Amino acid sequence: MPILLQTKGLSKRFGGLTALNEINLDLESRMILGLIGPNGAGKTTLFNCLTGVYPIDGGDIIFGNRSIRGLKSHVTTSLGIARTFQNIRLFNNMTALENILVGRHCRMKAGIWGAITLNRATLKEEKEAFKKADELLDFVGLKEQGDTLAKNLPYGDQRRLEIARALAVRPRLLLLDEPTAGMNPRETAELTRFIEQIRAELGLSILLIEHDMRVVMGISDRVTVLDYGVKIAEGSPEEVRKNPKVIEAYLGRLGTMMGKASETV
Repeated sequence: MPILLQTKGLSKRFGGLTALNEINLDLESRMILGLIGPNGAGKTTLFNCLTGVYPIDGGDIIFGNRSIRGLKSHVTTSLGIARTFQNIRLFNNMTALENILVGRHCRMKAGIWGAITLNRATLKEEKEAFKKADELLDFVGLKEQGDTLAKNLPYGDQRRLEIARALAVRPRLLLLDEPTAGMNPRETAELTRFIEQIRAELGLSILLIEHDMRVVMGISDRVTVLDYGVKIAEGSPEEVRKNPKVIEAYLGRLGTMMGKASETV
């Protein structure tokens, strides 16, 4: 498979703290790449660099066939990179349908004049946007919740809605930041299957931050491990599980969880 995303020596510093130190990463088309590491390892910082939230201090980010270093978040979004957040960031007082329509905004061409005049092209575009939003509600299992305010949805449905909003961007790369955080075992299993469905049916590449080792080891094609801003290991789930550096730096702290994960993979 061709490489969709590549980082070359990516570094990020906050004053005297090096949050990411020369990270090299390759993510192929249609791959699910798991990103793990203890708290403070630099995982979310990496997401913020990839999406233009943080400017990088060294190296480069290649998406498709072009460098996206220095591009703003709205530009990286328009190029096809969408994300969710560790802490759900929905518009709580907007409906589920309206939240998804926000995600469609970057794909709409009508400007201020079109919004004022509501010409034929604008009306056609808005009709198409509502149609796509309805389809996404159905895809994520929220078809009957379109008129429900986001804040009134159950926690698991809010997670699904946030993914639907990201999918409304029509991305090629989906970044998921701890999507199963706070979920019970049933919800986690359902969302894990749904992530696999996204890759299978939409053909997306997925970069996944996740602390639940059962999820990571169960669905990732490859796993990258960060510790204190340094990539200490990368490989198949089985290779990472057995890597001495990972065991020493990370898995030793979660040995019980990993033991259980190995029994289920």
